[in-house]
Amino acid sequence: MPNRKFIPYSRQSVDSDDLKAVNSVLHSDWLTQGPKVSEFENRLSSYCNAQYAVAVSSGTAALHIACLAAGIEPCNEVITSPLTFVASANCVLYCGARPVFADIQQDSANIEPVNIKKNINRKTKALIPVHFAGHPCDLGEINKIRKKHNLIVIEDATHALGADYVGAKIGSCKYSDMSVFSFHPVKPITTGEGGAVLTNRKDLYERLLLLRSHGITKERRKFSVKNTKSIGVWFYEMQELGFNYRITDFQCALGISQLKKLDRFIKRRREIVEKYRKLFLDNDYFDLPIEGKGVKSSWHLYPIRLKNKYISKKSLIFDELRKNRIGVQVHYIPVYWHPYYRKLGYKKGLCPKAEEFYQREISIPLHQGMSDKDIKYTVRIIFDVFNKIKSC
Repeated sequence: MPNRKFIPYSRQSVDSDDLKAVNSVLHSDWLTQGPKVSEFENRLSSYCNAQYAVAVSSGTAALHIACLAAGIEPCNEVITSPLTFVASANCVLYCGARPVFADIQQDSANIEPVNIKKNINRKTKALIPVHFAGHPCDLGEINKIRKKHNLIVIEDATHALGADYVGAKIGSCKYSDMSVFSFHPVKPITTGEGGAVLTNRKDLYERLLLLRSHGITKERRKFSVKNTKSIGVWFYEMQELGFNYRITDFQCALGISQLKKLDRFIKRRREIVEKYRKLFLDNDYFDLPIEGKGVKSSWHLYPIRLKNKYISKKSLIFDELRKNRIGVQVHYIPVYWHPYYRKLGYKKGLCPKAEEFYQREISIPLHQGMSDKDIKYTVRIIFDVFNKIKSC
């Protein structure tokens, strides 16, 4: 089928309402630092039932300033998952601190609370649990650890906007100090690039605002100058070394428009997951992802896990699927396997379950833009490829 379209593992869904929203801002007086930023933040915090949101230029920027706001310093260690994109650990390095990797649960691929406990010591300052593929971590157990050891918890929820944990929206920060989202095009909603930090703590919120924009404040009540009556309305102060992590108004206009459709997007993803479950049930080639009791995944990814006899053929399976226009991907190479981390002294074998998951995992297409025809084609090609590999 040479003219068959390529079906990516995930992609954005942008419609005429999104284009209209962006176009309106492009014709306005404010392209950046304008009213759409705070509107997007208010809508996002309201959706997630959090007090505050700070929108920034990327999910990585959000992770970075969350770590800085948490007071992470070079003397600290921060525990996170090895099965994630590098930004989840790099944000710790940006602060001069040391990432510590705790192994995962085999079924959900989320960080295992028992392994968090094993890695806590006097240097541990914070935890960054990652909601892998949109499936919430065991936040109840993580919260118990947080309270017992007086730790900061920053949820890496970059996969998980729209997910629920025991009835609470991910992003509500019911079990954490901060939650971080990404709005990259493959994520639940998109602003092109972009991210946000949500929190219920006013002290963290105010520091996040400072860090987002060069460490500068224009709020008179915060000035170090004692007699503010003597200074003009133009006055501002740089109070710490911040960054230019601002997001634009036209990105936020897109985010507002996308957020209105988030529940519909997730509903469609769940429909696709159910079709996959029925069509792939009891197959001989791979295991299906799970959704644990009491949680509602946002289904950012659909990670299948190869059965034992197909692990060694993963590269061949991957290539054959790509040749047939199925845009599979792998999530993720364990962070500490990367050369930069090996130079820092991390070695293979550190987290055996994460390493085994990587050897088995292939993410197949799952996004709200998939038609039923796309689903049928994807399933048929997957079975064709595995049947072909089996007979080799």
